[in-house]
Amino acid sequence: MRFEDGQESNNVEDRRGGGGGRLPIGGGTIGVGTVVLALVAWYFGIDPSVVLNGASMVSGPTATQQAPADPNAPDDPDKRFVRQVLGDTERTWSQIFAEGGSQYAAPKLVLFSGATPTACGTGQTAMGPFYCPSDRKVYIDLAFYEELRKRFRAPGDFAQAYVIAHEVGHHVQNLLGISDKVRQAQQRASEAQANALSVRLELQADCLAGVWAGRSNQRHKLLEEGDVEEALAAATAIGDDTLQKSARGYAVPDTFTHGTSAQRVRWFKRGLESANVQQCNTLSSSAQL
Repeated sequence: MRFEDGQESNNVEDRRGGGGGRLPIGGGTIGVGTVVLALVAWYFGIDPSVVLNGASMVSGPTATQQAPADPNAPDDPDKRFVRQVLGDTERTWSQIFAEGGSQYAAPKLVLFSGATPTACGTGQTAMGPFYCPSDRKVYIDLAFYEELRKRFRAPGDFAQAYVIAHEVGHHVQNLLGISDKVRQAQQRASEAQANALSVRLELQADCLAGVWAGRSNQRHKLLEEGDVEEALAAATAIGDDTLQKSARGYAVPDTFTHGTSAQRVRWFKRGLESANVQQCNTLSSSAQL
């Protein structure tokens, strides 16, 4: 990826420093491997604490811990990368909103380790990266990137940027009032129908992430060789069907909340290739997911 020289967002809040990617519960600690199992459980609608509490009971206390990350380190490459990606999304979405006659209000992005308070409840590593519409903040434990690279086999800086851009896509949906309309519709729907609406919302966020990449690439040649393949690998790795088959050996489409791997790839590519928000109307009854 190529970023515009020296341009980083000032909207990153760093709350790290508490445990080097290990979440303390009771008297023990939980490794990132267990956290991934809990993340998968959360995708399936299972309370992640069931996995996390069970692991803490058998792991026991640990004699040593990793040194906490220094959130104020001036040469922190992870934080600098996040600031660069977020800054690029800010410039792109500001331009798109201005073209529509409105002003873009950028979200805050919070880096944390283990757990952190949010306006949507306690955020945990097990939840994966997420957006809270109540405080308009994106939350990321960077341990997720390690799992994306090693366990999900989706390495690369653009795969990581795609994750941020997807959550920023949820922020755009919130600003446009789309998220509220979907939540209202879900309250009147059956569980299967509510899940289907969630899939449409998530696929739209994937498409909006693609719009960011396409528009940014037009503006300053963001993409380098292999970048698109990195994002597509990430989208494939975190599709509902792929995650369910990995965890239980089969998939249950009625329980999908984010879309299949093929759907996530297709909608990201649609946004990337069109660079047009109008092409991201996944909520239309005529939209072929």
